[in-house]
Amino acid sequence: MHHSRLSDSYQNGVNFFLDFAFKNASHEEKTVRPCVKCDLITPVIHTIAFEHLICNGFVDSYTKWVLHGETSSHATQNVDTPRDTHESNYTIDMQGVIYDAIGHSIGDDECEIENDNLQGEGDEPNAKAKEFYNLIKDAEKELYPGCTSFTKLSFLIQLFHIKCICGWSDKSFGKVLDLFKKVLPKGETLPNSFYEAKKLINTLGIDYEKIDACPKDCMLYRKELANDTECEVCSTPRSEAKVLRHLPLIPRLQRLFMSSKTSDFMTWHYKQDRTSDGYMRHPSDSPAWMTFDHNHKDFAADPRNVRLGLASDGMNPFKTLSVSHSTWPVILIPYNLPPWMCMKQPNFIMSLLIPSPDAPGNNIDVYLKPLIEELKELWEVGVETFDASTKKKI
Repeated sequence: MHHSRLSDSYQNGVNFFLDFAFKNASHEEKTVRPCVKCDLITPVIHTIAFEHLICNGFVDSYTKWVLHGETSSHATQNVDTPRDTHESNYTIDMQGVIYDAIGHSIGDDECEIENDNLQGEGDEPNAKAKEFYNLIKDAEKELYPGCTSFTKLSFLIQLFHIKCICGWSDKSFGKVLDLFKKVLPKGETLPNSFYEAKKLINTLGIDYEKIDACPKDCMLYRKELANDTECEVCSTPRSEAKVLRHLPLIPRLQRLFMSSKTSDFMTWHYKQDRTSDGYMRHPSDSPAWMTFDHNHKDFAADPRNVRLGLASDGMNPFKTLSVSHSTWPVILIPYNLPPWMCMKQPNFIMSLLIPSPDAPGNNIDVYLKPLIEELKELWEVGVETFDASTKKKI
């Protein structure tokens, strides 16, 4: 229940729980789901129960399966499941946030490893790398001496979450922050102002750019067209625009090299000691990869140059087929990583979220422009980053 919902152990546990629950269910095909939003009310089929528990998580107090087949001797406690679920919505999956920001969960020795990267031999880490290592430290730093409920980072994220859903102003957030600093024990680690708190949150790299788009998929309102009031192709007013979300790719790629847990794997495809028996176990074994290396020898000479796969498809975010809606995420897969890593969800990079309700169709290239510009910058110019495996700037 308390593992990251992105982890294999959590998903395996959900499968075990549901298999046990449906085996002992009074109704042959349905059972109630103990997710934080549904409150053990409506019976559903297996697939929907699985989806809810993965997306929303378990009710924290449901440690005895009183409605899912445990014997009466086990069910000695009542399940405390408050009907008002707004409080449970404040719960943040911190491991999930760290996965998104860093690409892996933080182990007990991670802070020491990254601290070595700052103080060891080799090049001085650049500014982005220092921000990254400081983020890892903040993710483990106590809110105050002896606090076991929150770290400095987890507390700030929860506070920002409440700010967003309750509509606090920046000034009111600063006032609340001042109050916490006065009441918490000596040695508290909270930032001194809203500005400092926001600066820390921004280092998570979860910022995104909102770009208005013509509802008929003709153009994006950006660069020289940023101030236009209507579509230059079909003259549709900008007031009817859809909104594209662009999540910058370059910072995510830089972090794959900055982290000591992933940097060495970014050259796995080039290593001679990996299995090479004529079978295609990875894209680097394919004729297309080899042909590309032959045609672009300068690029292939440095194994740290990044190879990416791109995938996109429409999805209905409302979990029901009765609503016609199609949102298109654009996902990138770093093929430098070995097969047991590159196809894991934490290493998928969402670059764009193309808005609904209609699919972009052949006009998807309009929405891909911000991503293509980043890829062209990486190909033609390159971006400096810090390689934790060699402790050098590359």
